[in-house]
Amino acid sequence: MSKQTYRICFCCQRRFKLAVSEAPIEIKILFDNYSENGVMTAQHLHSFMIQEQKEVKATVQDAQAIIDSLKDLRHLNVLRSKGGLNLEAFFQVSIRRPEPSTLAPTRGHNSYLTGNQLSSDCSDVPIIHALQRGVRVIELDIWPNSTKDDVSVLHGRTLTAPVALIKCLRSIKEYAFSASDYPVVITLEDHLTPDLQAKVAQMLTETFGDMLFLPGAECFKELPSPELLRKRIIISTKPPKEYLEAKDVKEKDDSQRGKDTDEEAWGKEVPCLKHQFSSATDGKQFAAPEYKRLISIHAGKPKGDLKDALRVDPDKVRRLSLSEQQLEKLAIQHGKDIVRFTQRNMLRIYPKGTCINSSNYNPLIGWMHGAQMVAFNMQGYGRSLWLMHGMFRANGGCGYVKKPEFLLKSGPHNELFDPKVELPVKKTLKVTIYMGEGWNNDFEDTHFDAFSPPDFYARVGIAGVPADTVMKKTKTLENNWIPAWNEEFEFPLTVPELALLRIEVHEYDMSEKDDFGGQSCFPVSELREGIRAVPLHDRKGDMYKSVKLLMRFQFV
Repeated sequence: MSKQTYRICFCCQRRFKLAVSEAPIEIKILFDNYSENGVMTAQHLHSFMIQEQKEVKATVQDAQAIIDSLKDLRHLNVLRSKGGLNLEAFFQVSIRRPEPSTLAPTRGHNSYLTGNQLSSDCSDVPIIHALQRGVRVIELDIWPNSTKDDVSVLHGRTLTAPVALIKCLRSIKEYAFSASDYPVVITLEDHLTPDLQAKVAQMLTETFGDMLFLPGAECFKELPSPELLRKRIIISTKPPKEYLEAKDVKEKDDSQRGKDTDEEAWGKEVPCLKHQFSSATDGKQFAAPEYKRLISIHAGKPKGDLKDALRVDPDKVRRLSLSEQQLEKLAIQHGKDIVRFTQRNMLRIYPKGTCINSSNYNPLIGWMHGAQMVAFNMQGYGRSLWLMHGMFRANGGCGYVKKPEFLLKSGPHNELFDPKVELPVKKTLKVTIYMGEGWNNDFEDTHFDAFSPPDFYARVGIAGVPADTVMKKTKTLENNWIPAWNEEFEFPLTVPELALLRIEVHEYDMSEKDDFGGQSCFPVSELREGIRAVPLHDRKGDMYKSVKLLMRFQFV
C-alpha cells in the first residue's frame, strides 16, 4: 500500500498509509445476494435495480447499458467474458452513478450586487449567474443617474457603484431562459420621476418585445399558471420606501448574523421578536401611464396593523411584501391567516435591511406558510442558500416548485395548515452513510491539515417544519482521505412534503473552527430509494469534480 508523507518540522516527517476505496460490508452482502459464482449478470443487476433501488421501470437493457458503461475503467477486472460484473465493478457502478434525486419561483434579492450591501459594485454578471442557476425572480433597484437623464441600478443611499439599467435588461433577455422556459419576474424598486418612468417603459418594451407579458386593464382574479407563461417576462413593483421603513424598525444588533450556528442554519423554532412594527404606507402612485400598463403584479404596503394586510379579496389578486422579521412575528399568532392569504395572493419575503454582509435568513418559515417569493441574497453563501438550492432541485430544476395541496386549499371542514401544530408521523426516512471519497483529488494534501490526512465527520439532518427539524452526526474518522462511517440514521417525518435532506461533511480541527468538506441538499419528496452516489458541493453551491458520498435511502 502506498504512503503519504507530511513534514512536521525541518528534520521530522510523518508517513501515513494511503487508503483506497473498498466496498462496504453491505455492498458485499448485496453483491452476494444478486450474483452467482462471483458474477453479476445483466439479469442479476436488473433484479437488484427493481428490488433494492426501486427502479420499477428499469429493463434488462438498462442493466446491460450500465455494465457496458464500465468499458473505460480498464483498471477494473470486469468479467466481460462471462457477461457480468465482479464485486469491484459492482462497487464502482454504485459509487459512480451520482443520483439521489404548483409552483413557487426561486427568487434573488438585490440580484445585481457583487458582494455586500454597502460598498460592492453593481453589475449584470450576478444577474447572469442567477439566471443560469434557474432563478426566476430578479430584483432591480432603479434610480436616476448622476445627471438625472438616465436610469441606473444600484442599492440606494449606499456606496455601491451603479450599472446602467439597459445593460441589465439586455442581459436578462439573453439569459432569462438559459436554464428554464418558465417565466421570469422582474421586480422593480422604483425611485424615479415620471419622465424617467416613461423612459423605463420604453426600455422594457424595446428590449423584450413580444416576450413582455401585458396584463390588460383588469386585475388578475387568480394567479395564472407558470405553464401558460413560458418564455414570458413579467414586471412587478414594490413601494420605493420599503427598505427605508424597514431600517426604521428598531431591532437587535446583527453582529451574530455571520455566526454559523445550527439554530440559525436549521431554523429549529420561529424566533419571538420583541419589537413592534412601524406603520405601513401605501405604495407610490405611478404618474407615467405607459409605465403603469406594463405592471402585471402590483405591490403595495398596507395601512394599519399587518394582520389587516392578510385580508383576502375574492375579486382580485395582490402582492404583499413582508420583511423576514415581520414574517417571523406575524407567524407566531397568525400563521393560519398567512396560509389563507397565500392560497389566492402572492406573498414576498425579503431580507432585513441591516444585513449589510449579504447574509440570508431561514427560508423554511416563508415556505411552510405558503409564501411564493422568498428573496435571497444570491451572493450570500451559507446554509440558508444551500436550503434554497435543495428546494429548487425539485421539479427538474425549472425554477418553480408546486406547493403541497394543503397549502393550496383548505381542508374539507375549512381547516387550514398550521406549521406549529405537531401532526402524526407520515413516513420515516432511513439514511445510511457508508463512505466518502474524492477529496484527495480535488484538494491539496495539506488543505485540511498541514501535518496529517484529514479527520472527516458527516452531518445529516432534516430542515422542515419544527417537529421534523433535526441534525445528527457521525463519528470522526482520523487520518483518512476515504472515510468509511457505515452509520445509519432515522428521521420520522410529519410533513415530508416540506422536508429537505441536508448533508454536510466537515474536517475536525481541535484548535480552530472545523474545516468545510462539502454539502448537498435535496427535497425528501424527490429522493430515490436505494444505494446512491451523492455528489457534494462547495460553499457557493458548485459541484466538486470528484467528492461524493455513498449512501442509502429507504422509506419505512
